[in-house]
Amino acid sequence: MKESIRQKAFELGFDLCGFSSALPPENIDVFKNWLSKGNYADMDWMLKNISKRLDTKLVLNNAKTLIVVGCSYFCGDSDGENQSGGLIARYARFVDYHKVIHSRLNLLSEFIIKNATARALCYVDTGPVLEREYAGRAGLGFIGKHTNLISRHYGNWLLLGEILTDLEIEPDVAEKSRCGKCSLCITICPTNAIVAPYQLNARKCISYLTIEHKGSIPVELRPLIGDKLFGCDDCLAVCPWNKFAKKGQLMNKELIRVPARLELKELFDIDEALFIKIFGETPIRRLGLTRLLRNATVVLGNIGTVDALETLQKAATSRDCLIAEHAQWAIEQIKSRIIN
Repeated sequence: MKESIRQKAFELGFDLCGFSSALPPENIDVFKNWLSKGNYADMDWMLKNISKRLDTKLVLNNAKTLIVVGCSYFCGDSDGENQSGGLIARYARFVDYHKVIHSRLNLLSEFIIKNATARALCYVDTGPVLEREYAGRAGLGFIGKHTNLISRHYGNWLLLGEILTDLEIEPDVAEKSRCGKCSLCITICPTNAIVAPYQLNARKCISYLTIEHKGSIPVELRPLIGDKLFGCDDCLAVCPWNKFAKKGQLMNKELIRVPARLELKELFDIDEALFIKIFGETPIRRLGLTRLLRNATVVLGNIGTVDALETLQKAATSRDCLIAEHAQWAIEQIKSRIIN
């Protein structure tokens, strides 16, 4: 049954498929310590269902196996180098991966239920499962010092999904760490959010600040965001294991071709309806127009010229305090560069 499931996973477009026991995570104490330090920032959902994250049997009674799948989202492009505008993280240039992967995982779950008379429950980045640890235990890759999963076959441009089942399947061989002495991901982080190997402080992470964070971006971190409009790939892009990166079967079929960079001033002419029309099928939609413009003002403050002042001055009069405050900051940044 194991190889039948794996073959079905590949037929559905998944690039990787592995099997892990559903035993509790081995790094429970590390996870609890990370939470105790508040490194989850204001992502309070991480505090919910902690008991389930630490015991899969509370998610699915009598759980025995986690089937973990991986999808490469490597685009095979230059990542927007030598272009102007705000940089978009690679994964956000596709149809929202939650929908893409979940639809196929449902089909794989149905295959298991039908052919093995077992229960199966699937998640894509939404369930109380410490998926990266289980992915490592299932042989998909190893956790890098940047805390993301690295595959020897696909690099670290990977999206994960998992199926929890009461079907007992022999586990695959877990991957061992292969980072060695490399610390490029730690060195390159603009905000020093990777405070030590395998330790991330989300409060300083640009991906968190530009995507998950709902409020005002701390003033001291704004200049460090640079040209990043949505997310940050710096620690991923520098990983030497990306020499093995290749386009995946599934995600590259769902490539919407959101540009690697967006023209910033044009974003301020978008209303809610046009925002949905342009970004509605992508991960950018969950950000919302207000926070997209918040980010755009920060990037303009960092890389904008005098030509951006008219746009920012208009934004500074916005009824939305979040946009107005960041726009005023950006104006001051540009003016200070002009003076200097």
